[in-house]
Amino acid sequence: MTGSLRTLVCYASDVRRIHSSAWLLVGLSAVLQVVIFPLADLYWVAWLAVTPLLVALLRARPAGILQVDAAAKLAPASPLQGFVLAYVCGILWNAGTCYWVFDTMHRYGGLSSAAAAFVLLLFCLYIGLYHGLFGLLLAVVARRALLVRALVAAPFIWVAVELARTRVTAFPWELLGYAQTSNIAVSRIATLTGVYGISFEIVLVNSVFAAAFLVEKSRRNRLLGAAFGAALVLQVGQWTMKPPPAAADRAAVLVQPNIPIEANWTENYFQSTLKDLAGLSLQPPVTNAEAGAAAGEKVIVWPESPAPFFTNDMRFRDPVSELARQSGNWVIVGAIGVTPANQSGRQSSLIFNSAALVSPQGEWTGRYDKVHLVPFGEYLPFPQIFAFAGGLTKEVGEFQHGTSRKPLDAGRERIGTFICYESIFPDEVRRFALDGAGVLVNISNDGWYGDSGAWKQHLQQTRMRAIENDRWLLSATNTGLTAAIDPWGRVVADVPRKERTAMVAPYALVSGTTFYTQHGDWFAYLCAIISVVVSCWSLVVRKISRTQANG
Repeated sequence: MTGSLRTLVCYASDVRRIHSSAWLLVGLSAVLQVVIFPLADLYWVAWLAVTPLLVALLRARPAGILQVDAAAKLAPASPLQGFVLAYVCGILWNAGTCYWVFDTMHRYGGLSSAAAAFVLLLFCLYIGLYHGLFGLLLAVVARRALLVRALVAAPFIWVAVELARTRVTAFPWELLGYAQTSNIAVSRIATLTGVYGISFEIVLVNSVFAAAFLVEKSRRNRLLGAAFGAALVLQVGQWTMKPPPAAADRAAVLVQPNIPIEANWTENYFQSTLKDLAGLSLQPPVTNAEAGAAAGEKVIVWPESPAPFFTNDMRFRDPVSELARQSGNWVIVGAIGVTPANQSGRQSSLIFNSAALVSPQGEWTGRYDKVHLVPFGEYLPFPQIFAFAGGLTKEVGEFQHGTSRKPLDAGRERIGTFICYESIFPDEVRRFALDGAGVLVNISNDGWYGDSGAWKQHLQQTRMRAIENDRWLLSATNTGLTAAIDPWGRVVADVPRKERTAMVAPYALVSGTTFYTQHGDWFAYLCAIISVVVSCWSLVVRKISRTQANG
């Protein structure tokens, strides 16, 4: 038997030694981690959702001759076992949370059902690696430490892995802390630590619950009581804490075009669509009472949409300029930004996913080009390998990355405008507020999600950006939900989804900055450093112990 084959056999044998109860706990944890997010929205389950996974990792295999707590009966997982258990949990969680990837790739990416299912599987296998990394690191710490030390380390490791998912893979979709977006008492932590601090708190409570199932029965009731008490105190704020409405002295007109993804863009349809949107901008049918009392200029916002609105197309520019002049307002419009070849220094023009700013005089004075593009949606990574997914970009080609996150200057207002997917990156959005944006605007086309619950997941994450930066946030979307969000993260005004309409939305300018706005992901990096130190120390102790045993 060759050395590599012998190694594979050893690995397989190690995985086979995982106790059946651990697999059941992993499946349970995956289900609980799915239902805490929209659409099920059983947010209060978050305080228990990770507990089965922690117990599975720390009671994964028969104890044998290992030195473990006599009451445990089962020993902590080996690093390989920890990775495999948590990896399976991550695959199941991604499949249950990001199931909409299938519909997007099938309906709009031009893939067959089998190919779209294969893409979803690859996606789950890839993103699930981060759950696997959590299990591996926790198993490393648990092998040569008391179980309680592993549980203390768990929140730090979890946040470190979330940071890695944000920075390395650039897909921090539904981090654990988002489950408590509506919990005003808990979510205020985000003004200091970002969403990562909430994730830390959730896993910390889960660790106490897990500890109750890992100690002898005589101590279990006390730990369970403490865990339930902590969870109740932390959750009750969502049901009882209702701060007064945030003061709003300004208003914006948010237009919801409800343009179909696969519209047939004839010249008549193009012109009639522009006419409809201009009419809604001038006479919005929905006016929030508080917004209606706001005097002065109103910013008009058109969202990102599948419309062929090019910034160099006079058929588009002229009606938008006329709208700005007729209304006397600033206009922010989602469009395909074009930098001509003679300006870009290239042989061909560059195209961007953009938000253009038009002055009340009809002049196009500014443009924000989306910096963080969506892979397989706005560009193809490794196009020669993934050419089969080109259906998503065949209409407009590949977008270029923008290079600046400067707010748009709209007279007396600085507006932090970011586009769709960018709203899930906390450290990127906070830079707009740091650079003086008094209000945040997210323009988005959630029509790519179809009728799935992804739009609600997206809104939940967008609301956290308002909380972290203590800013009003205006969410203008193509199909909904179009909404005004106050600095507490509450939706204070909205219009129904999948309707062509517009609303007058309240907001206010805020000049102060939160600790998170100023310092970004400091807490997540601190957790990452602690996790690395603890893991390396555990490996060193393990090596020393082996040396002494062999000596």
